[in-house]
Amino acid sequence: MLKMFHKNTPKIFCIGSGKTGTTSIEKALSDLDYKMGDQASGELLLNAYANRDFKSIVKFCKSADAFQDAPFCFQHTFMFLDQHFKDAKFILTERDSDHQWYQSLVNFHTKLFGNGSRTPNWQDLKATQYRYPGYVAEVRKRVFGINEDENPYDEKKLKAYYNTHNASVKDYFKNKTNLLVLNVSDKDAYFRLCEFLEKKPLYETFPWENKTSEL
Repeated sequence: MLKMFHKNTPKIFCIGSGKTGTTSIEKALSDLDYKMGDQASGELLLNAYANRDFKSIVKFCKSADAFQDAPFCFQHTFMFLDQHFKDAKFILTERDSDHQWYQSLVNFHTKLFGNGSRTPNWQDLKATQYRYPGYVAEVRKRVFGINEDENPYDEKKLKAYYNTHNASVKDYFKNKTNLLVLNVSDKDAYFRLCEFLEKKPLYETFPWENKTSEL
């Protein structure tokens, strides 16, 4: 069902890295009657993010009530959005550990881009048609800082990015009240989300979306 955009509703930004339950957050927010930003359009703002063109990102934010995934999960974006949207609320989703997150990411990309049997290489990522040819490879370079002479799934760099992002979010919001840190696998996670948003719960637990097998 098509959701109506609520012009005066405070913005909701899910700023957790991919594979931390962000699509489950998207489902929960949509069911709570938030109009979600179009994920494909958000991901296509990669160049704007890389060039620190946050004005284009803010313009996109006027299209819906709530947003998740790129470019909102990229480092530093949340700071600009918090300064621009004074009443906005932010949700940082995280996993039990950086290792769990890393394994989930690699497993998911193996299914999507590595024929389900191997970790994708640079050639695989440049060939994939996701969004546009080479998009996934560009993310590795322009967001995670991984060069082509390195493993595109360099464990050290990816874990460092994940941990640095989470730590910087928590530090930035440490004296503020508009951040919820959430592990969607926690039993009370859905109720904590609804309390944070001042919404009546519709379910007992999170409505799972895009859940991959635990390793």
